[in-house]
Amino acid sequence: MTTDFRQLPSVDKVLSDARIVQLEQKFPHLLLLNQVRRQLEKSRQLIAAGKPSPSLDEIVAAVSAGVSSLEKPSLRPLINASGVILHTNLGRAPLSKEAIAAMEPASKSYCNLEFDLDTGKRGSRHVHIEQLLIELTGAEAALVVNNNAAAVLLGLSALAKRKEVIVSRGQAVEIGGGFRIPDVMRQSGAKLVEVGTTNCTYVADYEQAVSPRTAALMRVHSSNFKLVGFTHEVTMEELVASGRKCNLPVLDDLGSGCFLDTTAFGLAPEPMVQQSIAAGVALAFFSGDKLVGGPQAGIIVGNKELVAKLRKHPLARAVRIDKIRLAALAATLTHYLKDEATTRIPAWRMISAKVDEIEKRAKTWAEALGGRAEVVAGESMVGGGSLPGGTLPTRLVALSGGGKKGQSVVESLASKLRHRDIPVIGRIGENTLYLDPRSVLPEEDEIIIKALKNLSSDLKK
Repeated sequence: MTTDFRQLPSVDKVLSDARIVQLEQKFPHLLLLNQVRRQLEKSRQLIAAGKPSPSLDEIVAAVSAGVSSLEKPSLRPLINASGVILHTNLGRAPLSKEAIAAMEPASKSYCNLEFDLDTGKRGSRHVHIEQLLIELTGAEAALVVNNNAAAVLLGLSALAKRKEVIVSRGQAVEIGGGFRIPDVMRQSGAKLVEVGTTNCTYVADYEQAVSPRTAALMRVHSSNFKLVGFTHEVTMEELVASGRKCNLPVLDDLGSGCFLDTTAFGLAPEPMVQQSIAAGVALAFFSGDKLVGGPQAGIIVGNKELVAKLRKHPLARAVRIDKIRLAALAATLTHYLKDEATTRIPAWRMISAKVDEIEKRAKTWAEALGGRAEVVAGESMVGGGSLPGGTLPTRLVALSGGGKKGQSVVESLASKLRHRDIPVIGRIGENTLYLDPRSVLPEEDEIIIKALKNLSSDLKK
């Protein structure tokens, strides 16, 4: 090792190394050339920082690793044993087998995405999904776009540009990832008018703020937090009545959206799309990949005339949904129409799983660790910006680090599970690694049991 820049090999010398030459059988010369130049520049920066110069072998190894990584997909399947069912960082809702199957024919060949087979002329992609949403929600019309942020942006741009939208101060929220209602309002060209206080808003607050420039009243569901204590919120029925009195449409950003009664599963009530439509909202906006349990999508349902106006807006083309996710969403919605959501849609299978079934699986997992783990009571979260503070009882496999070095031991165990071919993700707390079967489908148990058996072998060494 040396800190002399002159000891760095030239680009040509690295390229002529037999190991790099062999890579040219699989990769273009220009790709290898760029990788070599990039690695040599990193080496120069190390030397400039006072570090030793890498050897030729180290540089060749780094180039080879960098090139090889390009052909391996970065996006990988994993096992979510964290206990957070709709884990945003882990891709939110896994799809049903039927939704996955529906994507294949739509992706491997041409399809009638925007072609009317009866007339032989151009059609609309929305016909493949609209009737399903009308049946499910009772709305007059429906429109699907890329995600819920896009849905809200489209709605505000089409209906309230250069006008005012009245929102309760307690609902001018940030729902994660920097998505803030005031920012979306600003981007759409609408002006946010906040009324009431953080904890209390009344019907009179909305009505007193109405002006000739007001375009709509809006409710924003506080998806990922809740206010407790001295609070007062205007009900949707009250807000709709006020909107009718002032001749203004009511927009409802439901966030995660939901078609099932969450109280039936021991959870707090989550606003249901059907309830919003029945209450008389003009447009409701919600996600497809949260409590709906489908692919990423932004769903808009409501008044036929307003939906038509959104469809004609130039932004609608920029945020439209693609054919593959459209097919998956249609298959997911069909589960609800057939009353089979809790047996087919993975997120609802997890939410509805019985504790005694979870406990049996947890014990089987713990046995794979050779007696080094115990099964303890715990709680799972729905997650995904829905049901804030709402948890479900579960059973956890707890693997303790013990002793003064407990935290580092636990982090090492978690790292070993993360670096498997199919990573296993748990959660860490109190010097213990917890694995929750509720957020793992039973058909994935074989994968996690194999991972735990391997981990047990490592612990014995």
